[in-house]
Amino acid sequence: MIENSGHGRWSQPRTKKRFGQHFLIDAGVIQQIINTIGATPDQHIVEIGPGTGVLTRPLLASGAQVTAIELDRDLAARLRHELAAYANFRLFEADALNFDYPGLALDGAKLRIVGNLPYNISTPLLFTFLALGDRVADLCFMLQKEVAARVSARPGCADYGRLSVMLQAHFEVLELFDVEPYAFNPPPKVQSRVLLLRPRATELAAGNFGQLERLVALAFSQRRKMLRHTLGKQVPLELLSRQGISLEMRAENVKVGQFVALANSLPLKTSEIAS
Repeated sequence: MIENSGHGRWSQPRTKKRFGQHFLIDAGVIQQIINTIGATPDQHIVEIGPGTGVLTRPLLASGAQVTAIELDRDLAARLRHELAAYANFRLFEADALNFDYPGLALDGAKLRIVGNLPYNISTPLLFTFLALGDRVADLCFMLQKEVAARVSARPGCADYGRLSVMLQAHFEVLELFDVEPYAFNPPPKVQSRVLLLRPRATELAAGNFGQLERLVALAFSQRRKMLRHTLGKQVPLELLSRQGISLEMRAENVKVGQFVALANSLPLKTSEIAS
């Protein structure tokens, strides 16, 4: 959640622990995020957790349609009052985890989703956005550094897992910059990192998204064990061999492209794996 840049125009509200609120007060970081997004009038920006709206205001000034989703009723009321003059602003007082994002894209325009994701729900939120498919133009998020490392991790490292594979199968992940705890009030106990995710021309066949999801979940269900104990029980050996996957490998050593190719090679009727 992004707070004012310290110029004194808007007072800082009291943080609420149940929402995991940490208000960003570093004007330089705010400007870096705005520059990264580069909003234009023809775009539809969806902002998760706008706080008091210091990110929202420059986004609105760009002429873009901005839809904000805020769970805190006090902050939502404040935004409604202060941003009432903007015809290109919509606010939903709602839980970002249970929001109808496809309903925002009914006109066919792709969504650019931005925000500082609450640390306690960032992973399920990322999977929610992943399921939007081609309705998304890109994603720009500030995440806890450890979560960001999992998103961008490469095969063979400890951070590489289900989140890495699923997001990298669909997005090019760009690590932009880190944000130190002192940039927030109150300072969190963790560092943060800003990522930009751009949809890639995926090789995943239509209809096989669910299959990839089940396959990856099964492979990483016992990540320290060899694949003979996970995939080897339910996926034909010849299909694994065709993708250069050995039963002696562990899931963390299988490349994203290998998982995608394997999901595409399985008949759709095999979709009961890991169910």
